[in-house]
Order: sequence, then C-alpha cells, then structure tokens
Amino acid sequence: MLVSKDAIAKAVADMKGKSEKRKFNQSVELAVKLRELDLKRPEARINESIELPTPPSKTTKVAVIAGGDLAVRAKNAGADLVIGREDLDKMGRDKKQARKLAQNYDFFIAEAPLMPQVGKALGQMLGPRGKMPTPVPPTAPIDDVIKRQRRNARLKMKDQPVIQCKVGTEDMPDEALVQNIQTVISRLESKLERGSKNISSVSVKTTMGPLVKVATTQN
Repeated sequence: MLVSKDAIAKAVADMKGKSEKRKFNQSVELAVKLRELDLKRPEARINESIELPTPPSKTTKVAVIAGGDLAVRAKNAGADLVIGREDLDKMGRDKKQARKLAQNYDFFIAEAPLMPQVGKALGQMLGPRGKMPTPVPPTAPIDDVIKRQRRNARLKMKDQPVIQCKVGTEDMPDEALVQNIQTVISRLESKLERGSKNISSVSVKTTMGPLVKVATTQN
C-alpha cells in the first residue's frame, strides 16, 4: 500500500472542506489500519513516540516529575505540571488522582533517580497507556527536552491492528499537516515487518469531522 504526497494533500483539503467550524481549534487525527500482523507477538505491537516536523498549535501537555534544581528549571521552562517526590507518593495512594493525571497529560519526563518510585506509584496508570516517563539526568537541559516532547506524536497499537495519533490542528497550513502525516507513515513503514505492505488503509479526520480516506495504490 503506497501513499503519495499528492494523495495526502488531497485528503487533507477534503477533510478541512467537510469539517464544520467549531468553537475550538480541532485536532487533526491520523488513522492507519494495518494488516497481516500477529498481535500475539510483542514485537508486532507498536508503541513509541515520534517527533513531528511541525508541532501542533494546540499545546501538548507535558508533566515533569523531579525535585530540587531540575524541578525549578522545569517550572521556568513552562512545564504544564511539575510533580515532586512528596506529590508522587500521594498520587500513588490516590488511584483516582493518578488516573486523572494519566488522562490529562500527553507526555511525562522524570528525573532518572526517581524512576523506581515513579514505577511503583504511577506505573499501573501510565504503563498501559504507553505514557511511562522519559528519564533524564538531574543536569538535563530540561527546556530543550520539554520542547522536543511538545513536538511528539504517540504511535500506539491497542487490541486492534490500528494506529491512531494526533498529527496537528485544523488551523495549521495544509503543507505542514502533509509533512507530519508523511513522517508518521514513514516511521510506521520502517517498523513494520513488511513495510508498506502491512498498511491496509490511511484516513484523516478532525476531532468532530467525518473520516476521509487517503487514496492509495497497491504495491
């Protein structure tokens, strides 16, 4: 299954044309249906993050788990939430709060020495969602790390052979959306055992808009 740049561009234009204007800036979502995969094999399941060429204009929410100087620098760098060691322990005892945290934040960064504590307190909530934190040393340039995380898209396969991820927002230029979509598809092809032959279909949609299929050719 081959997906051309022109086909993606046409689908993006059609998607915008069919999407009703809402009172909020809708996300643009990509859905890639896969085929001929044995999901019982762990290596066949995809679960990773990819840095997009153009970050979505709707801010990706990043939480940092750290203490001391790293926590201070994370706050100054604009982290959406900074969680200290004490707060981490509290969340570990409050499953409702931990679940809310896992749902409301897209990516997590943790000071490396705190990772065992993070696993104990939040692993049950973050692990299944593919949101376990990226560990960084206490001296990490946290502002750069946060900026990279905001450019990320999460590629995660659950129980079905489908990858769904946010690739931008409806106010972004078509060309930027096309490049982001191409980047995701290219990464998927590199991870799949049979490359593009494992791709069955590709579609795009806005948050509340209809699904628009991308024209593809057999390979």
